[in-house]
Amino acid sequence: MASQSLIRKPFRFVYFNATLYLIAANIALFAAGYVFPDLKFAMALNPAAVLSGRAWQVLTYMFAHADLSHLAVNMLGLFFFGTQVERSMGSKEFLLFYALTGIVAGIVSLAIFLATSAWYTVLLGASGAVFAVLLAFAILNPQAMIYIYGIIPVRAPYLVAGYAAIEILSQMFSFRASVAHFTHLAGFGIAWIYFMARFGINPWKRLFNK
Repeated sequence: MASQSLIRKPFRFVYFNATLYLIAANIALFAAGYVFPDLKFAMALNPAAVLSGRAWQVLTYMFAHADLSHLAVNMLGLFFFGTQVERSMGSKEFLLFYALTGIVAGIVSLAIFLATSAWYTVLLGASGAVFAVLLAFAILNPQAMIYIYGIIPVRAPYLVAGYAAIEILSQMFSFRASVAHFTHLAGFGIAWIYFMARFGINPWKRLFNK
């Protein structure tokens, strides 16, 4: 019971725009990559490197991006959904959620790479944590409407369900093989467990009970 109460112990609510600090850190590290070309590969998660002692990569891979478009997509998602989730959770809770979901998604990806002998695969980008934030947004705002391309209205839970289906099918049929679909799915899965363990919330009921 003591461990359960520790898991559920809330932070005092504070709000200090942690989302913007995360975005700034991602942009700064991306820019630093032009000055220090080896920085991206030092930060990206690589199974062989992690086993050789670069354990920090399960965290730093979230702050490394392949190119400007990769960075822009992730940061836009983090801005639009992260700011809303942070206002609901509070900044301290949001930082814990973001860091934990991203790190565990990295560890899950690492385990899959090792199990499939993909020793020299490189994983980079914030998308595992951003997908977790997207699910959090839908759980906290199940009636919210999101406009795809600014035109097509989709309720947040169905957008999440659609993304999950796309990621599963893409992984099964090797669509866009350069994208770590299982990392995105891990982000969803870890966020789901987080809400159950940390808040005692059943995500399914919040998402799909009318």
